[in-house]
Amino acid sequence: MTISSNLVNRTSFSAADIVKDIWTSLHLPPHALSSLSLPGHQTAPATPSSFKIGHLAQSSIALSALTASLVHSGRSSSSPTSTSPVSPIPRVSVPLDHALIEFKSEHLYNIDNQPLESVWGTIGGLHKTADGYVRIHDNFPNHALGTLQLLGLPPTANRQDVAAKVAQWKSIDLETEGTEKGKLAIYALRSYAEWDAHPQASAIDDNPILIKQLAPGPPKTLPETSSSRCLQGIRVLEMSRVIAAPVAGKTLAAHGADVLWVTSPNLPNQPVLDRDLGRGKRTIRLDIHNPDDKQRLLELLRSCDVFIQGYRPGSLAAYGLSQEELQKANPDIICANLSAFGPTGPWSQRRGFDSLVQTCSGMNDSEAAHFGAGEPARAMPCQALDHAAGYLLATGITAALHRRAQIGGSWVVDVSLAGVMKYLRSLGQYPGKTGFEGRDVEAQADVPADYLETRETVFGSMRAVKHSASVEGCEVGWEEMPKPLGSDEARWL
Repeated sequence: MTISSNLVNRTSFSAADIVKDIWTSLHLPPHALSSLSLPGHQTAPATPSSFKIGHLAQSSIALSALTASLVHSGRSSSSPTSTSPVSPIPRVSVPLDHALIEFKSEHLYNIDNQPLESVWGTIGGLHKTADGYVRIHDNFPNHALGTLQLLGLPPTANRQDVAAKVAQWKSIDLETEGTEKGKLAIYALRSYAEWDAHPQASAIDDNPILIKQLAPGPPKTLPETSSSRCLQGIRVLEMSRVIAAPVAGKTLAAHGADVLWVTSPNLPNQPVLDRDLGRGKRTIRLDIHNPDDKQRLLELLRSCDVFIQGYRPGSLAAYGLSQEELQKANPDIICANLSAFGPTGPWSQRRGFDSLVQTCSGMNDSEAAHFGAGEPARAMPCQALDHAAGYLLATGITAALHRRAQIGGSWVVDVSLAGVMKYLRSLGQYPGKTGFEGRDVEAQADVPADYLETRETVFGSMRAVKHSASVEGCEVGWEEMPKPLGSDEARWL
């Protein structure tokens, strides 16, 4: 298949090639790659999509585990008694089928065998406009109510009422009015050609993980531990919602980091997502508009290793929480940002979600064309951009921990949904409808029993997908189980 001139051509890449490509771009030690095993990798479609989601799932999870293994090995090599110039990296294994299942983990758990509620609202999704289509995101009440207000509709309006109003708008006009001028999440359906002509497309980096030193400083060796958990003793403060950034925190927690998940009492809960993505984390609620709460947050930031934030770029800086200000408070901090469109370009300040990036970038249009049923748009079978972005952000964070131990300083890591989209697109697509021959996992009954675990929570007995990465000689998995948001004390273990 042909690849746009805007893209690096990675159409021949296997999952191992992806790992090597991204590992090399992060300037990590090449010898570590020999410690990776990717069972079950195949060139054939692994899930029903024209996109190579199997490649992306296996490689992104493998990268997050291999960097954790690298950090763990660095503790022994930095020891005063170590004489080995190259410490052995504990072997990492990520089976393809388990990785794909983990990419749908938020849909494949239950509590006391009860079915999950839908995370989607009632007015959103794809709507026809006067000249095309838009996708409206309505998971959050403020987005749903704001969209109704923009369209001149009452709060009681239904999807049919919304469709009638949207049909009177041009796609780009509604996108601009809602997303750029308003505080909503509405994007026009574009083709690849339309996206490639947009200035934001060329502003997105070819590397999906951007890492740079924020300020120099002395090397900071990792705390010594007798634990077999790779990231034991690493303190992670996470301010995030929805899927992508919470996946990063959940991944670090699976390798032993102390993850303190900070949510706002002013924002709505999303219990279906929160219960899956809260595994491994302690949870606190702080209101940064409240001076006492903000002071407590700053105290935690001064003594953390990593700060993850998944809010719209620039929004926390307005509260005195910019990267530069955090670095002054904590000279060794690693600031990790998850955004929709990346740190540069005309859309860098915009909010967005996985489904919307799929829509505006041409992915939905191309997926529909490959499926060949005459649909205007077709979504991927999972939130692949969200999940991959989360694992890649965890990868960038642990790479920064390694670099901090080697050369010191504070670090910034950026991952965006659009950056993951660009990388996935560069892998090419399966020809015609052949990609849709892959088997989907739609219910927990389709998941092999050894990929599941049952744990007791305050909500009931939770059966959920285990982490798909294993690290030889190391414990991987979640100790903390989900609980109501704000259940824990605002302090480090």
